[in-house]
Amino acid sequence: MEVVNQLVAVGQFRIFKEPLGFVKLLEWFFSIFAFATCGSYSGEFRLSVKCANKSESDLSIKVDFSYPFRLHQVYFDAPTCKASEKEKIFLIGDYSSSAEFFVTIAVFAFLYSLAAMVVYVFMQDKYRENNKGPMIDFIVTAVFAFMWLVSSSAWAKGLSDVKEATDPDNLFKDMAACKKIGNTCSELREPVTSGLNTSVVFGFLNLVLWLGNLWFVFKETGWSAPFVKYPPAQEKQPAPDTYGDAYNQAPGYGQQDSYGQQGGYQPDYSQQGYGQQGDYGQQGGYGQGGPTSFANQM
Repeated sequence: MEVVNQLVAVGQFRIFKEPLGFVKLLEWFFSIFAFATCGSYSGEFRLSVKCANKSESDLSIKVDFSYPFRLHQVYFDAPTCKASEKEKIFLIGDYSSSAEFFVTIAVFAFLYSLAAMVVYVFMQDKYRENNKGPMIDFIVTAVFAFMWLVSSSAWAKGLSDVKEATDPDNLFKDMAACKKIGNTCSELREPVTSGLNTSVVFGFLNLVLWLGNLWFVFKETGWSAPFVKYPPAQEKQPAPDTYGDAYNQAPGYGQQDSYGQQGGYQPDYSQQGYGQQGDYGQQGGYGQGGPTSFANQM
């Protein structure tokens, strides 16, 4: 438990909250369904041959087939409606190449997704060092996206051929007993291929996931920087060196020299009335008038 706790403490699990890690988790998850639904498939179909002589009939012929769908190796014994003679009927086609290619890509995609998530969580710093990790990740992701396209398309065509090769109605054309009048050949049970259909769906779903993940990995490489348009930077006024410079440059206050030259209130103390004591004392208003008036009021 201590080792697990240390790993959890060191790991950066918040990466799964980001598109890069979350999509990688989906790739890992859906790749499991892709190879499981195809690689573990086994199916069967049943048919009956009813001869004019009922003793020569075989009313339940069971044919099994499975992955990797080398159908040319699958055969069954069918009555010829001639005494007790039997003939071997082989299925047609070898579709192992497309099926195995699809499963191989799914398995390698599963392993790579798992390894990538380990790197994201426990070696995030080394992953982003010199952008080597994102570049390698982008190239491998692009290769897997292309391989998913090729393998899913090939397997979709292969599955269509498998369905045709295992259709009892097509097999009746090659059976001697079914060509004779009076004999009846019928299908009892057709193969269930819903699991194989699902595998094709998961294949193309993985293609969409890996194509979508290309964008998120591309942004990690830094190659998208030249394509990003940023808003133009606004020019800022240079800051004044001192407070005094700003004060002197402010409109309405002007410099001290101009302040002195302004035509505002500039008292002239040399004029009569505010000047020498002689003039001040000779004035009637300020010299003697004030005290005399106060004494008379008393």
